[in-house]
Amino acid sequence: MKTLALALAILFPSLASADSTVLAFKGGIRVDPVAGVTSTGTPAVNVVRGVSPGGFTWQITALTAEVQADGRISVDGRGLLLTAGNAIGTTGGQRVFAAVFCGPAATATAHSTSAAGVALAANGHWFAAGIPRNGSDTREE
Repeated sequence: MKTLALALAILFPSLASADSTVLAFKGGIRVDPVAGVTSTGTPAVNVVRGVSPGGFTWQITALTAEVQADGRISVDGRGLLLTAGNAIGTTGGQRVFAAVFCGPAATATAHSTSAAGVALAANGHWFAAGIPRNGSDTREE
């Protein structure tokens, strides 16, 4: 039996790896802070899952996120820059934090890194890790 396990590990190295990633996301997104115009002519703010948008539109070139089997989550963002206003093409000196929403849309709970966030590098790159597994787990890894 040990010979079979060794042969499988040699033929299929992924079977022998200790990769504990259970979910991964790779992509890029952008946001518009205005979702439309109300019947009274005022802008309708684009609030998503209770999170208000920034004052200007922005986009991100690349975003990857991984959820590990033990509940750890890491997020790596590249090129998060403003796409409007006098600070267009810059970070505008902003800080960011990562949040994950778990469960059905109507009852989803948020888990996030510290709301203090991390400063964006001049090119819009950032990394966040340590999203707690649940509300009682406050570790920052």
